[in-house]
Amino acid sequence: APVRAGQPPPCVVSVRAGGKKGKRGGAGGGALSTASSPERVDRLLSRLGYCARSEAKRWVAAGRVTMDGEPVKRADAKVVANDPRLSIDGEVPDHPNGILALVHKPAGVVCSHDPREGPSVYDLLPARWRGRNPRMETVGRLDKDTTGLLLLTDDGRLNHGLTSPKKRVPKTYEVCVDADFPPDAPAVFASGTLTLSGEAKPCLPATLRVDEASRRRATLTLVEGRYHQVKRMCESAGCVVTSLHRRSFGGMTLEGAEEPGQIRVVTKEELDRSIGDGE
Repeated sequence: APVRAGQPPPCVVSVRAGGKKGKRGGAGGGALSTASSPERVDRLLSRLGYCARSEAKRWVAAGRVTMDGEPVKRADAKVVANDPRLSIDGEVPDHPNGILALVHKPAGVVCSHDPREGPSVYDLLPARWRGRNPRMETVGRLDKDTTGLLLLTDDGRLNHGLTSPKKRVPKTYEVCVDADFPPDAPAVFASGTLTLSGEAKPCLPATLRVDEASRRRATLTLVEGRYHQVKRMCESAGCVVTSLHRRSFGGMTLEGAEEPGQIRVVTKEELDRSIGDGE
């Protein structure tokens, strides 16, 4: 079920993760090896966003971490996050293998952790997810006025795999512009020779399907993610984008998160089916 801002996270569904440990906010790696290996309780609580590491002793003293129903006695005790006997507040640990979340981004929110830039897509996440370490990061970015499908993950290796130009993950956008698309625009976009202003390397072939009922509406599928690429490609055709909505990323769609602000977890099975393993 989708999640709205401020709600607790949904049931635990693990996604593929792996790689080396990274610093907070870095793209260093995932959590699978950590979740399967012994780690201190205080580190686990901090990593999964339950509390700061300095607060872990109070959590342990209050009996909020149990093993086989018995309270863990020390914050420096070693546990394995994937151990089915381990509970935190009576539940299994929250996504110990990492999270891949699909968000229906509304207009007016930015893909930034900087509060000076205004309301952020990260504000839509459950509070515990916002406290994870490494922290949640967007998979690529959407402009403030762009809506639609946005992925977020705390797994740096997965994030890198999904955004790597070598992966060529297709992303489809619904585009509205201020003038009719010229008749040759689909062929130009598909040619692989379109070079945007200020760049030396041409864009990879893209698929533009212009609406027969209105030549100011179209869908555009890209396999790369350059800066403001959709808007710049449309401008090269003499059209200014007036609205932009991402409807799919690989084989993933907004099904289950149809309303702006809704969130759902992407399962490993869906990720593999839609894209592969993100490598």
